[in-house]
Amino acid sequence: MNGTEGLGKLTEESLKRKEKLRQLREKAKRLEQKNTTGEEEGQLARPVFRSYRPQNENTLGEIIPQEPSGDIEEAVGEQLSLLKSNVVVEDIDIDNLAPRKPDWDLKRDVAKKLERLDRRTQKAIAELIRERLKNNQDGQDIFQAVNVATAHAGSTNI
Repeated sequence: MNGTEGLGKLTEESLKRKEKLRQLREKAKRLEQKNTTGEEEGQLARPVFRSYRPQNENTLGEIIPQEPSGDIEEAVGEQLSLLKSNVVVEDIDIDNLAPRKPDWDLKRDVAKKLERLDRRTQKAIAELIRERLKNNQDGQDIFQAVNVATAHAGSTNI
């Protein structure tokens, strides 16, 4: 029975979607009919002339004025004069000159979490050693546990 209930829900949702799509189509048709009946046949949309003037002056449209291009030689001359002036850089930061690795920000953000995890790891190791020492009161086992712990601590520092 569980499968038929799911099937009923799916068909119900499908019918809802179909009805909604039909309503949207009808609404679009009504808007289209309203736009076509509202416009007069002789009146068309006015074109906008951005980059050129129409050859026919009788063409109704909005002409956007263009800025004059100006003298390129003057603009280049001004930029060259700026290059000739002596600009002194007073302090140069070495950090800005050397490129950083692409993941430097990720490492910076994770460093705090890693420190916290490292401390927890060291505490857990110490606790495990204490448990082993309590379980094994034999002297040789104590020395072995200490040697293993120091070897492990030495390998993580490398």
